[in-house]
Amino acid sequence: MKVTKAHLRKCSYFFIPGVLFITISIILGLWFGRPSTTKNDNPSGLPETTVDLGYAQYVGNTLPGGTRQYLGIRYAVPPTGDRRWRAPEEPLPNQEHQQAKTYGAICYPIGLDYPADGHDEDCLFANIWAPNVGNSSAKLPVWVFIQGGGYSTLASWNWNGTDAVEKAGSKFLFINFNYRVGLFGFLAGGDVEADGDLNVGILDQRRLLQWVQTHISKFGGDPKHVIIHGVSAGAGSVAMHLAAYGGRNDNLFVGAMAQSAFFPAQPHVSDLEYQFDRVLDDVGCRSAQDKMKCLRGTSMGTLQRANDISPFPGRTHAPHFYWTPCVDGDLLVDYPSVLFKTGNFVQVPVLFGVCNDEGSVFADEVETSVDQTSYLLDQYPHLNATHQDTLASLYPRQAPLPNHAPYFPSLSRAYGEATFSCPSASLLTAYSASSSPTWGYRFAVPDADNMAAGLGIPHVFDAPAVLGPGMLPTAASYYTYNAPVVPLVMTYFASFVRALDPNRYRAEGAPAWETWGANGSRVVFEGEGRMNVENAADNGMGERCAFWDRVAETMEQ
Repeated sequence: MKVTKAHLRKCSYFFIPGVLFITISIILGLWFGRPSTTKNDNPSGLPETTVDLGYAQYVGNTLPGGTRQYLGIRYAVPPTGDRRWRAPEEPLPNQEHQQAKTYGAICYPIGLDYPADGHDEDCLFANIWAPNVGNSSAKLPVWVFIQGGGYSTLASWNWNGTDAVEKAGSKFLFINFNYRVGLFGFLAGGDVEADGDLNVGILDQRRLLQWVQTHISKFGGDPKHVIIHGVSAGAGSVAMHLAAYGGRNDNLFVGAMAQSAFFPAQPHVSDLEYQFDRVLDDVGCRSAQDKMKCLRGTSMGTLQRANDISPFPGRTHAPHFYWTPCVDGDLLVDYPSVLFKTGNFVQVPVLFGVCNDEGSVFADEVETSVDQTSYLLDQYPHLNATHQDTLASLYPRQAPLPNHAPYFPSLSRAYGEATFSCPSASLLTAYSASSSPTWGYRFAVPDADNMAAGLGIPHVFDAPAVLGPGMLPTAASYYTYNAPVVPLVMTYFASFVRALDPNRYRAEGAPAWETWGANGSRVVFEGEGRMNVENAADNGMGERCAFWDRVAETMEQ
């Protein structure tokens, strides 16, 4: 049974009450992310700046603060037609000057009608904000931001990097970019493996990082000092790159930062034939002799109608996240949890953190402990009824929240810890044991609207504190009573980008940020710019995370 948006759970990432930054950022992208309809325009009237990349020359703008902005730079050939479900390739030469003054098209997400303004299958574009250093020998650090969206949508598209660059004194470059998601990024099955490539959404990200190695020096960046950073599925992607090819170091980055890293079920490709078969049925390719040829010849509108979600086999409710990376024996040689536990990861400094209430924007309004377990089984179908007693013991009914069902608070904690908080802690422990410099944090800065809605400090609420409150129109408290936390957090992250250490260039008077260490020491960002230090295992989280760590492989994390 195919599930359309009308059948999605009430609290899916499209329809969540209160302040849901994923939805708001999609709206923000619709305001500012439309591609230009003319080729040689200068809508801003700002001074122009040109960069020659060899395959094309791009004309961008110099912003009032001196930052050079290049939007919609093609980093790969269009992934259309016969290039669907294949690894991205280098851009083709184009002798004409290319305007880089408006954002390029966004990759199609799940559940969006076709055609949609601002979206296109031809969507592999990058945006760059670079200090006006005047030449290509500056060798500034490079901050590569990987957006999230559950591998089903691009939730933070066209976030502007100007604030991050200029508030740090123009000491680095900032890049964000699009990659394929949903059906177009993560279709899997034996036919795809035989005549195409698996995990092409992650391969798009690798292509961007390879593009950076070749071309970023032309913007004044140092290809030997690249930091990868992501939020949510973008942070999960950071983890994927750390463990890619069994931890092989391709020298694409020297440090990694992650906010609310996302660890969904990531099955073996052999377990995803049902997914491939469902798409064949939906688009009419089931009887085709060459099924991949049929899919590649199918119209975009037909494919987009199939770009949706369904329940996992044996379940009746669709999961929040249906399209995810898979274990393919190459890019991902095993479950990420296994790779990190066995030391198969790239040894670089890392900074990972989570928000206090990661699960609150995803949890259903469940009434009983049995309903709670059923919800978790919908997300992780290889959990089973034998885990019911343990889950009931670890996540008993908590104090009620106004306007929420009795077991909503318990499920919020369970899903948040299972999918975000505990896997991140396990990764940090593995890195710390390897002697890589490792920093962790918990974000506990309250917002009155979120608290009133019973969401606590929800998933990715820390994003505007890292990249600037101008990122999202709903981050009002960061301009008022939460304003003190912004320069504090921004400066720690900017310091990591510059020095691979959040302390080197931290804000004046800010305390030193201790490393994770053997005891799981992490900082806690609180309201009004306050900071504390805690052990990540405090308040029973150690016992709960030990359970999720034991079943991570069962959950295909």
